[in-house]
Amino acid sequence: MAGRSLRSPGIQHALRHRVASPQSPVLRRRTFGSSSSSSTSFRTAGYTILFALSAGLFTAYYLDARSAIHRYVFTPVLRYAFDAETGHKLAVKVLRSGLAPRDLIKDDESLRSQVFGQDITNPVGLAAGFDKDGEAIDGLFNLGFSWVEIGSVTPKPQAGNPKPRVFHLVADSALINRYGFPSQGATAVIPHLRARIPAFHDADADTTAALRPGSVLAINLGKNKTSAVESSEDFVTGVKTFGPYADVLVVNVSSPNTPGLRGLQNRELLEGLLVDVAKARDELEPSPVTSRRPRLVLKIAPDLQESQIIEMAEVIRNSAIDGVIVSNTTITRPSSLNDREQNSFVIRTVVDCICQPAANKSETGGLSGRPLMPYSLQALKTLRVHLPSAIPLIGCGGISSGADALEYARAGASLVQVYTGFGYDGVGTCRRIKDELISLLKAEGKTWSGVVDEAVQTLSWKEPEPQPLNPPEVGEVTVGRLIEEAEELKVLVDRLVERTD
Repeated sequence: MAGRSLRSPGIQHALRHRVASPQSPVLRRRTFGSSSSSSTSFRTAGYTILFALSAGLFTAYYLDARSAIHRYVFTPVLRYAFDAETGHKLAVKVLRSGLAPRDLIKDDESLRSQVFGQDITNPVGLAAGFDKDGEAIDGLFNLGFSWVEIGSVTPKPQAGNPKPRVFHLVADSALINRYGFPSQGATAVIPHLRARIPAFHDADADTTAALRPGSVLAINLGKNKTSAVESSEDFVTGVKTFGPYADVLVVNVSSPNTPGLRGLQNRELLEGLLVDVAKARDELEPSPVTSRRPRLVLKIAPDLQESQIIEMAEVIRNSAIDGVIVSNTTITRPSSLNDREQNSFVIRTVVDCICQPAANKSETGGLSGRPLMPYSLQALKTLRVHLPSAIPLIGCGGISSGADALEYARAGASLVQVYTGFGYDGVGTCRRIKDELISLLKAEGKTWSGVVDEAVQTLSWKEPEPQPLNPPEVGEVTVGRLIEEAEELKVLVDRLVERTD
């Protein structure tokens, strides 16, 4: 009975109408749930794609050293949020991590040059003092530098001078430091150098210690504060220790922050030092990394008198030194310094700067940055005139633009190095200098090597030509002249005898 009633047309019509009715709460819930789930999935997918694209774009932007965020955000934050030395150490750690930005552009052909027989892709290098223990070598090369100089490295570990020992002079784009060669010592730096060498490494004529074409790795050798002032032993030890791992070894006798060190620039001590380090270098076996012995470069101070530079040039000409870096920091304080103390992250107004008493410029130590350039440039010009073209000069001091670099080139510098400008302008400094150089050179229709070669050939010291012997004064009789006159007389006598016969 029940079965027949369910099969009746009226009941089945009612059941079909109930199932199909849009008013059914069960179907409404199912339809709404399905629609909501689909909408949520699309929204989640959209957010994921948007996040991935944003992250990718930001990563690409961050990894490009030219990005404005590095110059105008990260670098100022680092400078104002931390004291100078802490900011310096954080920057080294980031570069060591492999997560730092990079110079992604191939160097223009107009920047190519050659130094010590090696082709280099551009003339912009990083001076010693930034990566003191060789922790971030590859991170620095990735920023576009052709020459990275680590150190100063001392044979034994030493803490350096008491803190604080680094001071910004922001208004002057300058820095004063009295670090005093803080160093982990040679035994701590060697593993950093060895870790870079591939397991299967074959050296050839073009291989450099930088382990990348067109680049050079230099190691700056320092002296322990406890060592005898007049001794060359620390430098000899440095040559023997680091010779196999460097293209260039820099003998640093010019830091103002190690007592007595600059005294090694005096003639007698310098002559002995250069003989000792050259002997140590020549006794090295060819490097397993480069198949060559390293070049030796002397780093001098900018505070020398002209007569001292001329005397030093004579010593260098008579030594086996391959090149000179001009210069280290200066102990001079030009009257133009106008730095004011800045302790907060907030950028101060002109009134703040005027009312705030001068602070950091009175600190003891070596001054670097923009105010150093006139002193370094003048020292380089003087030295260029008194050294032969075979001894290249590397300009260092106050360089922060392509125009600065070109000024050094016209004075006879084969390469330039930056330091303080890099600290102020950030990771894009090298690329900006190179880009400006390219524009300036193309405007003049020249290349870097062309400018340098012209200056070096014109300005460099040349071996004096041998002077002829002075003729004898009137009335002065010489043995040679007597012999000549005797021979002439003999000829005349012979002719007279012939005629009489």
